[in-house]
Amino acid sequence: MARSDTRFREAYNRLLDYCATLGPDAAVPAESKLGEIANVSRTVVRRCLSRMEDKALIRWDGREKRLLRAPNDRDRMAQPDQAGASDDLEQRFLEWILKFDVPANTTLSVAELSRNFGVPQHELKEFLAGLSRFGLVTRRKQGGWMLLGFTRSFAVELSDFRTVLELNAISHAVEAPVDHPFWGRLEESRAAHLALLERIDTDFHEFSKLDEAFHMAINSVVKNRFVAEFQKVISLIFHYHYLWDKTHEKIRNGAAIEEHLAIIDALEARDEAAALAATRRHLKTSKTTLLSSLRYHDLV
Repeated sequence: MARSDTRFREAYNRLLDYCATLGPDAAVPAESKLGEIANVSRTVVRRCLSRMEDKALIRWDGREKRLLRAPNDRDRMAQPDQAGASDDLEQRFLEWILKFDVPANTTLSVAELSRNFGVPQHELKEFLAGLSRFGLVTRRKQGGWMLLGFTRSFAVELSDFRTVLELNAISHAVEAPVDHPFWGRLEESRAAHLALLERIDTDFHEFSKLDEAFHMAINSVVKNRFVAEFQKVISLIFHYHYLWDKTHEKIRNGAAIEEHLAIIDALEARDEAAALAATRRHLKTSKTTLLSSLRYHDLV
């Protein structure tokens, strides 16, 4: 979890504690005073106030703020050690789309999503603006946002871009120094792949997590903020689409493990040509699987 989000959560809970000392319909102090109480900037205070307004804790009209009700335990925000990875807004949003099969061209209600995900509306709007770079959402001419969806053309473009990123990562990995943490992760990954291969008849469904960890290890060699941002989205999309299509899952996952091991062999041998060739074969298979999952999902 980002430090800014942790700070926001801590400040929000401190302000809840303060509001609990106020009486019904009490005036809430100015933003500068609240900033002193929570030890944060006015920007963070405004985020807190926006959430309080969304939760019907306060009435906020310009500079006037009134407490509508006393805060309770359900109003408090979970701290990072309690929240875990599920509190990453990007991950939760993609899970919502993929798990509930939200169709393309769906109008997105910022107010409703704000309530569902427990974030202020202004924060959700900023998030959607950022997500529009991936081509998943777009601004509507009449205002608001619309989901463009996971279409076949989107899947093809996503797979092609993934290939560009991962082939670049493979070339970096081959040149990584011997003391780079990547080699330790690769060794652990080999052991995990071999262990799962031995249990493939019963535990083939565990492959999706192994696949995610494997590709994250390879891409970790490239220190590029843009690559990291796109890889997170790519990983989630591939992960959830794979979960849709259960046909021949054991055979498909066993074959993917073998493809991963071929990449690992080539990387450990520092054979760039072989590693690139093995990666191209694997990503071609992944692309086929992704497109098959879309066809399968259209039928169910």
